[in-house]
Amino acid sequence: MYAALFYFIAGLTVIGALGVALSTNVVYSAMSLLAALVGASGLYVFLAADFVAVVQILVYVGGILILTLFAILLTHQIAEIQVSNRSVGRLPALGLVVLLGLAMGAAILRAPWHVEPLAAATPTTYGIGDSFLNQYLLPFELASVVLLTALVGAIVLSRKELRE
Repeated sequence: MYAALFYFIAGLTVIGALGVALSTNVVYSAMSLLAALVGASGLYVFLAADFVAVVQILVYVGGILILTLFAILLTHQIAEIQVSNRSVGRLPALGLVVLLGLAMGAAILRAPWHVEPLAAATPTTYGIGDSFLNQYLLPFELASVVLLTALVGAIVLSRKELRE
């Protein structure tokens, strides 16, 4: 049962990534990115990384992807943009992909794989939250100040000045 669910989520991730790379419509590409990011979050759940899975959904899907979709949908006639050099470099890129795929396949086949029994999955959220509030409190607060400064800077740069 878990193997079938894993392969379904892995397939969803791969199909979403292929949709991002191969789609000619930017809206379909963004929706494919949604599938790829949700699939990656599901794979984190299988790795017992519950905190990383939730952060993946909140930050990337809930924040960055929604912002990207708003930018796409608020830009006029973005779907009608014609790219004139779409076919340039496809053959060299295909050759590079095949070459890298063969190199990775050879590395996978030659690697000495050590199989160990799985440990019981334990929640990681408590340990991460405890570390943020004890051992890494200063870097955590500094990161929040840097992000707040970047947000205020982005607002200042993007606002329109009123002409007098």
